[in-house]
Amino acid sequence: MKNIYQIGGGELTFDILERIINENLKLELAPEARERIQRCRDYLDSKIARSEEPLYGITTGFGSLCNKNISPDELGTLQENLIKSHACSVGEEIRPVVVKLMMLLKAYALSLGHSGVQVITVQRILDFFNNDVMPIVYDRGSLGASGDLAPLANLFLPLIGVGDVYYKGQKREAISVLDEFGWKPVRLMSKEGLALLNGTQFMSANGVFALLKAFRLSKKADLIAALSLEAFDGRIDPFMDCIQRIRPHQGQIETADHFRRLLEGSELIARPKTHLQDPYSFRCIPQVHGATKDAIRHVSQVLLTEINSVTDNPTIFPDEDCIISGGNFHGQPLALTFDYLAIALAELGNISERRVAQLIMGLRELPEFLVANPGLNSGFMIPQYAAASMVSQNKMYCYPASSDSIVSSNGQEDHVSMGANAATKLFRIMDNLQHILAIELMNAAQGIEFRRPFKTSPVLEHLLYQYRKEVPFVKDDIVMYKEIHKTVAFLNRMTNIE
Repeated sequence: MKNIYQIGGGELTFDILERIINENLKLELAPEARERIQRCRDYLDSKIARSEEPLYGITTGFGSLCNKNISPDELGTLQENLIKSHACSVGEEIRPVVVKLMMLLKAYALSLGHSGVQVITVQRILDFFNNDVMPIVYDRGSLGASGDLAPLANLFLPLIGVGDVYYKGQKREAISVLDEFGWKPVRLMSKEGLALLNGTQFMSANGVFALLKAFRLSKKADLIAALSLEAFDGRIDPFMDCIQRIRPHQGQIETADHFRRLLEGSELIARPKTHLQDPYSFRCIPQVHGATKDAIRHVSQVLLTEINSVTDNPTIFPDEDCIISGGNFHGQPLALTFDYLAIALAELGNISERRVAQLIMGLRELPEFLVANPGLNSGFMIPQYAAASMVSQNKMYCYPASSDSIVSSNGQEDHVSMGANAATKLFRIMDNLQHILAIELMNAAQGIEFRRPFKTSPVLEHLLYQYRKEVPFVKDDIVMYKEIHKTVAFLNRMTNIE
């Protein structure tokens, strides 16, 4: 069926993930995935029965308690205790779409057949996903080293009938929702709690959601900057193909090409200019916006590798007859790249605010603060303040989380990635960026009106036409925050403008 996606039947891509979320597809285990999971579980049961050596996290305690052996009749209790004791995520509830992505990514990782879980455990995760039973997870508590222990523990408490969920818009105890569906709490077997909690799915899910938004914001930044260039009576020269070819960074080439297409047919860009150069915030758009595109591309490649990987511990290899305690749960690859993405996105806001400032300075025959009667009217003076405030805040958020590490588990886990912190601060940066771009759009649209009767390109005129349906030209001072909010809402809905 078209509304079903088989988990474990092929690698995940961002297009697939976006389609699953946006089209509300249901998930089922691919037959080959079911076979891999069962084969690994059978091997693990056999290995435990014949092994005389302790197996970390399977017949022993966890972390610094790895030297504590557990009796065979207590192995299931050990795994349930692990989930209960590790459910320490705190702070704000994470958005439902990220919860769904966490479940999806964990189910996929377990479907690869190296984690030793039961088929029913993975199936119950898919049952939760398919029926919108949403475990409550909070945004703080993970060190991003033994994976995302605390948030993943909160995510999977409901599997064993503990914790809280949202179902049909109501916050309920998990056990009551399980009873309503006729589902029994999963009785965890050896290794399963560790398989559920070890892994990078909190970091990865936040990263996927952030990256999908970053793709869109990068395109919108180009569109809005092109409108600002027109309002400022900027030059097309820095966007010519020849200058990009002699410094052929892919993002730079793409950005310049995008601007040439956006500005095609514009009367404003084609008219003679009296100035020889534009300020860097206009002239260097291909280089700055382009570098951000390259950063997004790099992060997407790292994240794509991560979401198609096995990241719990220990890892089980039935074909090689071995169980290896390693470090695939360490979030360093994500932490470093998320910090990189944070800087790249913050820079889109940084240069956007500079264009806003150029537009309100009374340069190039534009009125000061973009109102016909400045003095009596403050016009667009203070939106630039708001943009500058958010740019400054984003610089604070660009402090690299990955540069920090705090020893945990009594010295056993002596280097951690802080990748979860790197992931969650991306949302704050992007929220600020969206507001900064909204303020630039307000200023650019206002500036264009002072260039009439000249027209910009058909693409940008269409953008202006749609925008003016919701946000008016400002003749005399009005309450600005409402217009900023309306512009943010417009940007959120803005699709197929070009």
